[in-house]
Amino acid sequence: MHSFAVLMSLLRDRNHFLEEISKGIKLDDKVFSLLVSSSIFLAIYGAIIGSSSSWMQIIASAVKLPALYLITSIICLPTLYLFNVFLGSHCNLKQYLAVLLASTSIIGVMLLGLAPIALFFSLSIDDSDFFKLMNVAVFAITGVMGINFFYKGLLFLDKQDGKSNDRTYILRGWLVLYGFVGSQMGWILRPFFGDPDRPFQLFRQLEGNFYLHIWKIIADALGFA
Repeated sequence: MHSFAVLMSLLRDRNHFLEEISKGIKLDDKVFSLLVSSSIFLAIYGAIIGSSSSWMQIIASAVKLPALYLITSIICLPTLYLFNVFLGSHCNLKQYLAVLLASTSIIGVMLLGLAPIALFFSLSIDDSDFFKLMNVAVFAITGVMGINFFYKGLLFLDKQDGKSNDRTYILRGWLVLYGFVGSQMGWILRPFFGDPDRPFQLFRQLEGNFYLHIWKIIADALGFA
């Protein structure tokens, strides 16, 4: 319950939450609580997108979706931290991690809010391509919301740190990098949805990339293939 109390404090007063992060108040507690709450919400949505296949896919997707965000953060966060330290930031790695987990938690909350809709379509339609494209749109929208918070959060830390926002080009470049790494990591960890007509696979053979796959689905849907 304490983890959700920390999350609620973030949702109710984001500026105050960021101010506490900038002052280093209870960072360990915030990092742990946000990690727990975001993982739970992402796991719930992962289970739903895997429900169109077998119970094994439900479990696998419930584990993979939180892992996707966590692994992407582990890969990308050191780059952001080291570049900003080089450019004069006094914030420590744990402060960056807290803001990143806060943005991931916001994504998790938005996905939880959309979970009933995803479940409805999972149970009421028999079109896997439509369901995939719908969820790609959902992940894109919630991802933009989370990234927007992260961007504003780091600008807030810069301001509290007494620095001008002269590192915004680094932050914007990093956000693009984060998006590319996240989408490719999702491709590596697939399947998330599974295929009711095929046996369960924990992972699929690496081939192509995420963007070509989405383009193929869109082309097939529009009759271009």
